[in-house]
Amino acid sequence: MNDSLINYVLHLADDALILSQQNSAWCGHGPILEQDIAITNISLDILGQARNFYQYAAELINQSISQPINIATEDTLAYLRDTRDFKNCLLVELDNGDWAKTILRLFIFSNYQYLLYKDLQHSNDEQLVAIAAKAIKEVTYHLRWSSEWVIRLGDGTEESHRRMENAIEEIWPYTNELFMNADYEIELMREKISVDVSALKSEWIKKTEAIFNEATLTIPQNVFPQTGGKQGFHTEKLGYILAEMQFLQRAYPNSVW
Repeated sequence: MNDSLINYVLHLADDALILSQQNSAWCGHGPILEQDIAITNISLDILGQARNFYQYAAELINQSISQPINIATEDTLAYLRDTRDFKNCLLVELDNGDWAKTILRLFIFSNYQYLLYKDLQHSNDEQLVAIAAKAIKEVTYHLRWSSEWVIRLGDGTEESHRRMENAIEEIWPYTNELFMNADYEIELMREKISVDVSALKSEWIKKTEAIFNEATLTIPQNVFPQTGGKQGFHTEKLGYILAEMQFLQRAYPNSVW
């Protein structure tokens, strides 16, 4: 079970880290100052979630190794793992595109994350419960903020509506993976540790439809799903993200502030 738990915690951490890294690219580039600050703060919230999961994963890894010195830290897990080792869903590694695409990705993932953390608070793993209880307060705001923007853009001008439709077309094929359980999730479900993400989809669709209806947007039908991220199979985009994010630590090993 320990390997499955490590993989599960890394999956949760990787989702948060990569989304935070992508959203943080808007710092200094947001459409208006207030929203620039808002998405930067949201990025920091999500990064904090990633740190909590990485710290727990490092603890689990170190406990499983029969050596006197701990070798895993939150930094080594973020900066010294290769693309194939990351278990994030493909959705979070998609390029930012324009403001509409970034907003839609955040809404879709925050909607999922809210439901995930709500259920994770009933896990038999006390550490996961504690992380989820703290994170859901942040995600509640992320979901509300991104929902308002989806409505604002979808039901706004002809141009903003078109951009939201384009964003939906690009992003929707990557949504189904959120609700597909990986092997390590299935194993932990037997111990009532992980969340059965397949059970979250109906409530996620209900919330998404409600926001889309208000935004005069339509959910696509019969879209071929893109999957593989949870098992370490990623788009080429993740390689570019990691190359930028990990450069300093790899160029100057063991650097600290």
